[in-house]
Amino acid sequence: MHLALPSQTSTIEIDGRTFYVKRDDLVHPALAGNKFRKLYKLLTMPSNSFDEIISYGGTQSNAMLAIAAMCREKNWKFIYYTKPLSQTLKNENCGNYFEAKKLGMIHIEIENEHYRDFIAALRFNLDERKFIIDQGGAVPEAILGLEVLAKEIRESSLGLKALATPSATGTTALFLAKMLPEYKIYTTPCVGDIIYLKEQMSAFSDVPKNLIILEPKKKYHFAKPYKEFLAIYKKLLSCGIEFDLLYAPSMWISLLEQTDEEILYVHSGGVSGNESMLKRYIEKKFLEL
Repeated sequence: MHLALPSQTSTIEIDGRTFYVKRDDLVHPALAGNKFRKLYKLLTMPSNSFDEIISYGGTQSNAMLAIAAMCREKNWKFIYYTKPLSQTLKNENCGNYFEAKKLGMIHIEIENEHYRDFIAALRFNLDERKFIIDQGGAVPEAILGLEVLAKEIRESSLGLKALATPSATGTTALFLAKMLPEYKIYTTPCVGDIIYLKEQMSAFSDVPKNLIILEPKKKYHFAKPYKEFLAIYKKLLSCGIEFDLLYAPSMWISLLEQTDEEILYVHSGGVSGNESMLKRYIEKKFLEL
């Protein structure tokens, strides 16, 4: 497997400010960003370590696609559980769900009323040949890949004291804050609110003081199109770097509104889902063909 490590750092100018961008989106074509970092330990394990990988979550998930790519490379069976999907999504010929299915992902739908209990019971049926990855790639094994990332950041000699990464479960932001106590780590909740994010983080560890959660001034619903998300996406694209439309917009808006220092933004990848998201912006008439 060819990996572009350590990932390079680019600079962009936006709204009169300079930001540094750690290009983890370029590490691997299908396993880019924080999903590569979270799966690093599994990627370095021999293919005969497991027969089957199990995970669950949403079908917009970047983690889902990354796990599917990893399982294809390792020749592992990949089973992914979700709540029931619309026929429209099942029929889409682009996006993370479509690509993950092409890579061999076995998708199983669980009825809404049974979903929570079913997921809670998954570990009861595990054997040593199966491995479960919690939603978003949030597993304790993620620490190894994030240690590599923290080492790269510390050795980059940029002279910065702050970095930023958006959060779903908060795994990346939490572990980076613990490993880089000399930095301010900015994040923002992209799924749910600050209370939900802190609950997710607390499942792993106490939240360190250098982890600063920026609350967006407006409440955003995950994976819903917003005009301001499209606007910041276009503005960043004009700077020469494409960011994802699910997590990055809220983080960038919060950084521009609530911070003023030079910041290293850790690009968490996920741009593979932009094609299907941009179609939704067109359907909403926020974007013209």
